[in-house]
Amino acid sequence: MPDQPVVSDERLFSSFPEGHAYPSKDDPYQAHLIDQYKVYVATADKISDRRQAANSYFLAVNSALLAFIGYAIPKDVSSYLWLLGLAGMSLSYLWYRIVRSYRDLNSAKFLVIQAIETRLPLRPFAAEWAAMGEGRNPKLYKPVTHVEVGVPWIFFVLHVFVVLRTFPWSALCSHL
Repeated sequence: MPDQPVVSDERLFSSFPEGHAYPSKDDPYQAHLIDQYKVYVATADKISDRRQAANSYFLAVNSALLAFIGYAIPKDVSSYLWLLGLAGMSLSYLWYRIVRSYRDLNSAKFLVIQAIETRLPLRPFAAEWAAMGEGRNPKLYKPVTHVEVGVPWIFFVLHVFVVLRTFPWSALCSHL
């Protein structure tokens, strides 16, 4: 079925030439390659952890800003709340750029991981990516970042509404 992941042996196992003897675990080159591979895979996980921490931070700050503005607007202390809206718009844009940056960095890391795997007997990341249709079939795989990049824009639009609602338009018009 095309909507189910399929792992092929050709993608999972590296092809070595006929009669190729895989180096033993005592071979220093092979041991170093495997150690470096492990470290590099761990760095990809750390990038994902940092991205999640950044998302949590920006979500909390934007939510707190909007909650404060929602509390302050009915109290008629909204003369400068539009500045908080501008700050929220800036934060939302920075959040979007950070999510994109983490996405691009992780994409590059997984390309490197797949290249390293060509020197190893198993290529699990390459096989997984192939099984998921290499991102071309949304029924198999929809990247989280496609959703992730939309969240900052939702907050951006909410902050635009804050600016439009709280900006002292009458004061601006009286000076024209």
